[in-house]
Amino acid sequence: MAHPRVILGMSGGVDSSVAAALLVEQGYDVHGVTLQVWEQEDESAAVSKRWQERSCCKVGIARHVAKRLGIPYEIIDTRRTFQTGVIEDFLSGYLAGTTPNPCVRCNERVKLRSLIALAEERGADFVATGHYVQIDNDRGRFSLRRAADTRKDQSYFLYRLQQAWLPRLLFPVGGMQKPEVWTRAEALDLPPDEVKESQEICFVTQGDYRTFIETEAPEAKRPGLFVDADGRELGRHDGIAFYTPGQRRGLGVSAGQRLYVQRVEPTTNTVVLGTEESLLRPECTVADLNLFDESLLTGPREADVKVRYATPASPASLTPNSNGTITVRFQTPQRALSPGQSAVFYDSDRVLGGGIIQ
Repeated sequence: MAHPRVILGMSGGVDSSVAAALLVEQGYDVHGVTLQVWEQEDESAAVSKRWQERSCCKVGIARHVAKRLGIPYEIIDTRRTFQTGVIEDFLSGYLAGTTPNPCVRCNERVKLRSLIALAEERGADFVATGHYVQIDNDRGRFSLRRAADTRKDQSYFLYRLQQAWLPRLLFPVGGMQKPEVWTRAEALDLPPDEVKESQEICFVTQGDYRTFIETEAPEAKRPGLFVDADGRELGRHDGIAFYTPGQRRGLGVSAGQRLYVQRVEPTTNTVVLGTEESLLRPECTVADLNLFDESLLTGPREADVKVRYATPASPASLTPNSNGTITVRFQTPQRALSPGQSAVFYDSDRVLGGGIIQ
């Protein structure tokens, strides 16, 4: 009897490496794949070092794990898809005064989409990754759920997966606690310094995201005015792409009190500043929806809503609008709601869907 074939996305990190080991133990026919998403900067450097410089993937370690487990392994070139679906989206978002989340877009448009397409092309039964999230199968109805380790849960980044993909997805570490994963990783002889987790944007390694924007999109440097809520001039800024709601550092404005970016106004090329209290918002509109529960469009619904990966979900009421958007009204006002970021809706640990804050 043939073993079910799995296409496994391997980043060279501890989670996908342990996922590979678990799948092999469970009897799957595992085929490891690393998606190449960024240009190699130094052709004379060792492969693992080149990929360490500008990618979330480390090819050398992924290849080592595949060899140790005795599974086939290959690199798939997805640089063009990554450039158009993630980099250009990231740059155009900031140039338009929004704050996009590249990890959300990458999972939707590059990682999972590419792996699903590869599985279909090669007749594989499943696709797997090392993400901390779970798939629940309730009598043939599949849903996306938070990981067992709530501190590592990555469902916020995966809410844009297609419902049709869920039956084919495996997340082997989604039901584990992170310390368990590290224990399992010891048997794979992974170099600790190489597999340490990064919290940075994978393609921004030199300086910060503002340096990246200035380098990749020089037109972003378009000076304009800082103003207060009443339109009074407070100073000059370098370009709206370099400012996000809630930001305090780097404003260069002296006003006798702490000021924060309240919002960005792309039509007038102005950045509105205000006090800490002015950052609180009781509601927001969410568009570009991806819903696992279509009943959200039929009437009001209570849910927990997460507006940033590192911020706990907050209770809110969801009200569908005639134009296909949803109005979110929070029980407790939220700080610095940022257009371009994602709002993800939960019912306990089940992901209902989400969309982009307007």
